[in-house]
Amino acid sequence: MGNESKRARIYLYTGEGEGKTMNALGLALRTIGHGKKAVIIQFMKGRKWIGEYKIMERLKPDYEIYQFGREEWVTLSNPGLEDKELAEKGLDFAGEISKKRPELLVLDEINLATAIGLLRVEDVLNFLDSVPEETTVVMTGRRAPKEFIERADLVTVMQMVKHPYQKGIPAREGIEF
Repeated sequence: MGNESKRARIYLYTGEGEGKTMNALGLALRTIGHGKKAVIIQFMKGRKWIGEYKIMERLKPDYEIYQFGREEWVTLSNPGLEDKELAEKGLDFAGEISKKRPELLVLDEINLATAIGLLRVEDVLNFLDSVPEETTVVMTGRRAPKEFIERADLVTVMQMVKHPYQKGIPAREGIEF
């Protein structure tokens, strides 16, 4: 085992199906239920009206959430310079937060942000190496780079079998966002 027992544990949720962020938020709720600190850093998201952002006031001080994205959707095939700058700020911020040793640190959409070139794989791996062993890191998002999968201790791939969107059913407040 060697070094692996002295580093942060990494959980990774990826795949094309729903549930990656929801799974991470479930872990955050569990962490908070035990009186421990959960910090969520969202990449490519800047929508303050989503449920996981709005709940922060009710769950403070054990729950913190920070967004590093514009309110608009990122064009995955051609992300803008602002998207890249925000993602880099998010990763830098994650480095600062990890020094405070929260029990759970969620990096929401970091997989996709890296896959589309907003972050460099090497920079994220270097960050993971710097996280204190007391902190569990959760990485979410589609298209997880193979290096993240190799580095993670737990990997779950969400597969979409069926989705209401396919029938034109819109997302519902309080359930999908």
